[in-house]
Amino acid sequence: MTQLYIIRHGNTFDPGDTVTRVGARTDLPLSQSGKQQALHLRDHFQDALPHGFARAYCSSLARTRQTAEIILAGSVDPPSLETLPFLKEIDYGPDENQPEDQVEARVGRAALELWDREAKPPAGWKVDPQQLTQEWGALVDRLQTEKPERPVLLVTSNGIARFALRVVTTDLSRAGSIKLKTGAFGQLSLSGQEVRLLSWNLRPQTVV
Repeated sequence: MTQLYIIRHGNTFDPGDTVTRVGARTDLPLSQSGKQQALHLRDHFQDALPHGFARAYCSSLARTRQTAEIILAGSVDPPSLETLPFLKEIDYGPDENQPEDQVEARVGRAALELWDREAKPPAGWKVDPQQLTQEWGALVDRLQTEKPERPVLLVTSNGIARFALRVVTTDLSRAGSIKLKTGAFGQLSLSGQEVRLLSWNLRPQTVV
């Protein structure tokens, strides 16, 4: 049985900053609170997984790589960090790097709630749900075939992580909000051809 931990990167904004919708075209580093979130994750997995990870994946974005590197720093013999292109955040089109109130004014609160409930993107966002679902499925299939003996770490972004749930169920509305908070993780269990969701949107402790 393989355990896959799907983690959203830490914060890219600190209290007092203007929060924008950061997508694939906005490569921000972790903020101070984001680094602290990554340290909490490092400490959590250091205790929960004393033998560490067999593999580690992230996107090409600095915020995911920094988060993964901090987590892996808690391992005695960490694996090499690999970049998977599909893990890069989605392109928010006209809403890329725009303040949240402006995004809501353009697309409407109902559209944003539908995105966080059923992964249906608002008009103008550049995202292919079918392709992302296929990419997640291909990764899960590969891990099921190769059967790593230790857990697998994967750090990505909010817009990408939710599509991993489609490998488990097609009815995402049953899960309520499918987004991951910054510094939060979900856990999938891969056994034979069975994929089970063990947890979603958990933070190791209260963080900013």
